[in-house]
Amino acid sequence: MRFFITLSYDGTRYHGWQIQPNGDSIQQRLQEALSTLFRQPIEVVGAGRTDTGVHAKKMVAHFTIEDSKMEIESTSALELCQDNSSIFNLQSSIKYRLNKLLPHDIAVQEVRQVPDDMHARFSATERTYHYYIHTHKDPFQQAYSWQVNYPLDFTQMNEAAKVLLEYKDFTSFSKVNTDTRTNICDLRAAHWDQLAPSQWRFTITANRFLRNMVRAIVGTLVEVGRGRITIDDMRRIIEAKDRCQAGESVPAKGLFLVDIKY
Repeated sequence: MRFFITLSYDGTRYHGWQIQPNGDSIQQRLQEALSTLFRQPIEVVGAGRTDTGVHAKKMVAHFTIEDSKMEIESTSALELCQDNSSIFNLQSSIKYRLNKLLPHDIAVQEVRQVPDDMHARFSATERTYHYYIHTHKDPFQQAYSWQVNYPLDFTQMNEAAKVLLEYKDFTSFSKVNTDTRTNICDLRAAHWDQLAPSQWRFTITANRFLRNMVRAIVGTLVEVGRGRITIDDMRRIIEAKDRCQAGESVPAKGLFLVDIKY
């Protein structure tokens, strides 16, 4: 049986999604909770790899377990799954118990059985991230938004964001020496929206993202907003396929994975 888990987390105190040799991760915590619940080693596969300090309002992961080996309170999965109401009860039971085992900054919203060929990462068709910026000191935004202390021209930043949609190769915004086979991404949306007088949100949607890509794009768009680079410079940076040409990566705390579509 294969299950999809939909979860959210505050990434502040974690070294990203992926298990690290010398740091706490979301994947590690989820695997430990599942392994405790089912009394056997369980591996999970996530829809993506959020970096250190990055948050997720919606992350999806899957795990697989043999029917005959799955027991919840001494009741086998085969007994529980004899009708639709039973599988619903099983899914609800897994969700409830996981939330009791997981720390306060990781929460499971849904557990559902899926076909065995569904894959949390490779079956995903679209992902969306938000990045938050605020332009005045605000104690209630400090943990999850980047405070910018200089004027920004968001109209120009939106014009520059439109340029991104003209391209497919985003090497200039990718972390170097990664294990990805291609830097081609199908970008479908990129725009800034004002949420409050001093609060802005960047939305970006694509079929896939490269490591550090969103934070590097935001950093480059901020350079446009400061008047340091032009729209033509934006095209030149993308076409250069050189990370050194783009802006600096912005702080992780303002970045949220918010949606994944299948």
